[in-house]
Amino acid sequence: MKTVPLLDDTDRTALRNHFGERAHFDAPLAPHTWWKIGGPADALIDVETSDELAFVLRRVFKRRLPMFVLGSGSNLLVGDGGIRGIVLRLIGDFTTLSVRAEDTAVIADAGGSASLPALCTKVATLGGIGVDGLAGIPATVGGSIRMNAGTDREIGEFATEVVVQTPARPDPHPIDVGWRYRQTSIPPDAIVARTTLRFERGDPKAVRERLQSRLVRRKATQPVAIPNSGSCFRNPEGDHAGRLIEAVGAKGWREGGAEVSGLHANFIVNTGDASARDVATLLARVRRAVEERFGVDLHLEVHLVGEFTA
Repeated sequence: MKTVPLLDDTDRTALRNHFGERAHFDAPLAPHTWWKIGGPADALIDVETSDELAFVLRRVFKRRLPMFVLGSGSNLLVGDGGIRGIVLRLIGDFTTLSVRAEDTAVIADAGGSASLPALCTKVATLGGIGVDGLAGIPATVGGSIRMNAGTDREIGEFATEVVVQTPARPDPHPIDVGWRYRQTSIPPDAIVARTTLRFERGDPKAVRERLQSRLVRRKATQPVAIPNSGSCFRNPEGDHAGRLIEAVGAKGWREGGAEVSGLHANFIVNTGDASARDVATLLARVRRAVEERFGVDLHLEVHLVGEFTA
């Protein structure tokens, strides 16, 4: 099935005139995702400033175009048919990261596209207690805020301000956020431009040791050397998705080039030539097996976006 781009010649001209070589059309998205899977975007735009982002958002609002923000490309399955409309990558000002120590706290001011691993390292160096709960998550700060990422501690516990931009209100403005397990109240069309996090200040040596211990454990128990997208399913209350998936014997299951990791059952890896359809089919097979065996309906942690062509 052939996909039909939604951008007309006027859209393309306006974007090309404003962004020059930072506007890419019919651009493959697979190189920009951790799974190395995904069809083309009608337009892939690299945005450097809040003013540039506001320009795009006004056009999105006026033309009622679909829009998607591509962060680090983790936790994401892009359909083989790609993504219609405009895909944004936040660079430049959005990658800024500033961390400072106060008397009793460590404060991090981060752009939406700042690296979460880099933030963790800098905060740990100054003794930010609890930052190890965010260790090893290969995400941007903005993506982590949107999904309330974490392990035993979630990023929402530390967020004191979240600033967003939306098509209806394109200039930066703060919002109140409701935090839930792997979810927030942030509107779907809101882009996290920047955020401030506050950590209680403790002993830097102890915090660094906890952070390093977590990173070592993740490396030993997760398939970091093979393309994957992190945990595929959320943990059900009182249990772990990986345990349930392993218990139904799913380790090693394959669909095309997609395989349930033998190292961690809640990871699906791309063995080299997996399609989005392969991964989606395997996700559905795993989910069905767990529900039939245990009566537990696993919910996806990975986000499926774009067109999943037959």
